[in-house]
Amino acid sequence: MSHSSGSSEASDPLDIRDDEGWEDAEPDVESIQIVSLFDDQVFPDVKSMIEDCKKRHQFDFIGVQKQLGLDFLGSIKLVNYIRSEVKNGNKNPDVSSASKFEDDKYLQPTLADDAVLFSLDELENDEESADASAQAQASGPEARVKELEEELQDMKRKFAEYQQTVSETLDQRWNETEPAQNGEAGPSGTKMVANAVKDKDGVDSSYFDSYSYNDIHETMLKDTVRTDSYRDFIYENKHLFAGKTVLDIGCGTGILSMFCARAGAARVIAVDNSSIIEKAIVNVHNNGLSDKITLLRGKIEEVTLPVDKVDIIVSEWMGYCLLYEAMFDSVVYARDRYLKSDGLLVPSHCTLQIAPFADDDYVAENVDFWRDVYGFNMSAMMEKIRHDVRIRSLTTDKLAAKSSQFLELPLHTITVPELEFVKEFTVELNKDIDTLDGWCIWFDTFFLQSRDAKLPEDARAESWSQPGVAFTTGPGGKPTHWESGLLLVERAGDEGGLKKGQKITGTVNYKKEGKNARGLDIEMKWEVVGEENKKYSQLWNL
Repeated sequence: MSHSSGSSEASDPLDIRDDEGWEDAEPDVESIQIVSLFDDQVFPDVKSMIEDCKKRHQFDFIGVQKQLGLDFLGSIKLVNYIRSEVKNGNKNPDVSSASKFEDDKYLQPTLADDAVLFSLDELENDEESADASAQAQASGPEARVKELEEELQDMKRKFAEYQQTVSETLDQRWNETEPAQNGEAGPSGTKMVANAVKDKDGVDSSYFDSYSYNDIHETMLKDTVRTDSYRDFIYENKHLFAGKTVLDIGCGTGILSMFCARAGAARVIAVDNSSIIEKAIVNVHNNGLSDKITLLRGKIEEVTLPVDKVDIIVSEWMGYCLLYEAMFDSVVYARDRYLKSDGLLVPSHCTLQIAPFADDDYVAENVDFWRDVYGFNMSAMMEKIRHDVRIRSLTTDKLAAKSSQFLELPLHTITVPELEFVKEFTVELNKDIDTLDGWCIWFDTFFLQSRDAKLPEDARAESWSQPGVAFTTGPGGKPTHWESGLLLVERAGDEGGLKKGQKITGTVNYKKEGKNARGLDIEMKWEVVGEENKKYSQLWNL
C-alpha cells in the first residue's frame, strides 16, 4: 500500500469530541464506588472509606486535613500522594508536613476515575454540615433542597478550579530546574524517570528540549503521510498487535501508543525523554487507555522497563536525510535489549535515494540573490552558502535522472557501526542540463508484516503495491515534514553542460558530525563516466 497522499475515514477512532469531559461528568450516585486509599477494597461512600482507613490502617484522613490546614486542592494532593506512595509499596506515607505533597504533580489523579476526588466535599466541615442539616430539616424540606443545591454548585465550582489548576501546571511540570527522582510516581501513577545527566556539550539536553513544545508535535501529527502510514499499518494488521506487548520509543504525544492499544495490544510501554510525556500521560488518561499504556520518562538506554521482552517495537525515529538526530541508535539498543527473537520492528525497512538536481532559477533566487540586494553588494553572505544541507520540498521536474538507491537499511539486523558508511551510486541523465546544481537525497520507509520479509531490490515507496505500507519523502510523493535534503555543489558539472544519457558515478559517505553525535556530515565524490577531468568532491553539514 503506497502513501503518496493522506487517507480519509468516516470517523477517527481517536476523535474524542463526543467523549464526556470532567466538566460534564455527572455520574449516577448509585454507581459510584469509592476505592480505599490503602488497598482495593470498595465502599459505597467516602465517609465509610475514611472510617475504614482509620480503623484498619490507623490513618485519620480528616485529622490530617485539620492538622495541616488543607484547602480543597491540598486535599486533592493528599489523596493522590497517599495513593502514589501506597502504589510504590509504602503503606505508611509521611504526612507530617504538607510540603511532602506540595508538588503540583499530585493534582493529577493517581487512580483513574478516582471517585474519592469527586466526593471530598462530603468530608469538609463535617460537624458543621451535620448541624446545618439538622437546622434545615427542622425548617422543612424546601430549605434542605436549597442547601443541597448550594452544595452541588459549590462542588462544581471547586472542581472547575481544580481542572483549571491542573491545566495551568501541565506546561510547567517538567520545565522545573530540579527533575523528578528515579522511580518517583507521577500523574496517574505512572513511573517517571529523571532526565539523563547532560553531556559536557549539552547536545542531548538541547535535543530532548526541542521536543518539549507543541509546535513540533503538531507539525508531525499534521503530516498525514507520516501519521496515516503508522495508523494504517497498525489498524490493518490488528492480528499482529492483538494481545501483544509493544514498546513505543520516543512516544511524543502518545499517538502511536494509542493506535497500538486500540488495535488490541495487551500492553504498551511508551518511553520519551522530553517533557512532552507529561501531556502524553493526560492524553492517554483522557482516552481511557491508562490501563493499557505505561509511560516512562527517560532515555531508553537508562530506564528500567517493567518487562523483560516485548513483541513489537514501534518508533518514529527518522530524521532529515534519514539519519540526522541519530535516534535510530537508541532503537537498535532497544531492539537488541528488549525485542523477542521473533519480534517485529515497525517500520521494518528504509532506503536512501539520490538524484542529480538542476534548477537555474533556484540558484539565482537563493544564491546569486546576494550579489545585488536593493542595489548593494552582499556577496559576503555567500561564504560557505553551499556547505549546509538544505531541507526543501522539491518536484521531480528539477531532477535530471531517475534516482539511485544507495543504501537499504534492514532495520531488524543493521548495526550502529553500519550507520556510518560509504556507498556507491550511478545515475544516468534523462535530459540535457546546462549545469549540475546539486544533489537531492531522500528516504523511503516500509512497513512489512514480518521480520523475515525481504524488501524487493530497488523498491520504491511511491509505486508500492505489495502487502504492508510504504511512504516516500522524495519529490515523487506528497510533501512530508521531512522534505528532501538538497546539497548544492560548489562547481558546475561543466561549462559545456551535460547531455542526456551521460552517466555519473560516485560515492556517498554518511558520518556523525564531530562532537555533535546527533549531527550528520555527508561527503560525496563523483565523476562523469568517460571524462576524467570531471571529478568532484564536496562535504556538507546537517
